[in-house]
Amino acid sequence: MAVAQRVRVEDVTILSDDWYVLKKTTFSFLRSDGTWQRQSRETYDRGNGATILLYDLERRRVLLTRQFRYPAFVNGHDDLLIETPAGLLDHASPEERIRAEVEEETGYRVSDVREIFDAFMSPGSVTERLHFFVGAYSAADQVSTGGGNAEEGEDIERLEPTIEEAMQMISNGRIRDGKTIMLLQHAALNIFKESRSP
Repeated sequence: MAVAQRVRVEDVTILSDDWYVLKKTTFSFLRSDGTWQRQSRETYDRGNGATILLYDLERRRVLLTRQFRYPAFVNGHDDLLIETPAGLLDHASPEERIRAEVEEETGYRVSDVREIFDAFMSPGSVTERLHFFVGAYSAADQVSTGGGNAEEGEDIERLEPTIEEAMQMISNGRIRDGKTIMLLQHAALNIFKESRSP
């Protein structure tokens, strides 16, 4: 039976529509034992997004960003958050959006990007599905200083650690962003694995 046949939406209330949309939904769910159970959940709808890990195979480096993230700050992260470039899709395709975000945040204009998977990052409360990309970059791809969109409050720095340094930054807690950890693990296992020095 399709999941849609097991859900009966009874009431939807918009709790907030300031930055994105926070809804409270009451629904009944058909349990596996055949009984209907009434439940209530809040969902935060911020749209879908895309993220990318840019890598330089020859130099064994990756391109990351550092920026202030208020939700991480209020949950005890007293530092800038190290991440892969990312952004919401708005009305663009994932590939179009990630190319634009890379240039805006890092100043690099990349041509070769490849989607590797998509995932729900916090499905208990957030509706967002994130598209994950990888792409090669080189110094010749830099067209500006990047830094993000100041009007949107962005003040983004660039980092270029080696893949080994980036993996160590996960181990020592300097990298705590989930999407970034996923992409770095993918790169270590699939992209940089064959290029290790003897």
